[in-house]
Amino acid sequence: MTADAVRYEERSDGEEDVPLGGYAVLAGTFTAAAAVIAGVARRQGVRLPEQVPPWDVVLLGAATYKVARLLTRDKITSFVRAPFTRRKGHALGAEVMDEPRGDGVRRAVGDLVSCPFCSSMWAAGGLVAAYAWTPRATRLVCAGLGAVTLADWLQYAWTWTQRATEE
Repeated sequence: MTADAVRYEERSDGEEDVPLGGYAVLAGTFTAAAAVIAGVARRQGVRLPEQVPPWDVVLLGAATYKVARLLTRDKITSFVRAPFTRRKGHALGAEVMDEPRGDGVRRAVGDLVSCPFCSSMWAAGGLVAAYAWTPRATRLVCAGLGAVTLADWLQYAWTWTQRATEE
């Protein structure tokens, strides 16, 4: 590790070191996966769309949001996070809060699977790849995930309304 990386990791607040090497492995994995997908798509003659309509961008955005939340916060997907995180607490609805554990790549993966902002890039990458291959099927999946996102927001609005009327 370079001297700059060591200085970057020096922490005075008691936090664990930043797993820069693990982050590099994850970034390399993402980049390699994107390159393999692009290469396979090209070899199979997949033609990229000339443009992506705004409505599809909205669908992809809502689906990306929901996939990232499902991966990083849903109780049911705890089994995916468990090797890399520990339960920190509960959040609103059926969501939980996990925190990363371990060192190196394990810690970096824990950071990824416990952060919806971090995981959204991976979710978007998968959805965009699927959109390039099979736009109609991907639109349908994204519409379903978007409907779940809307339903979640309606559940929160209903709960907020109930609490407001009870006070």
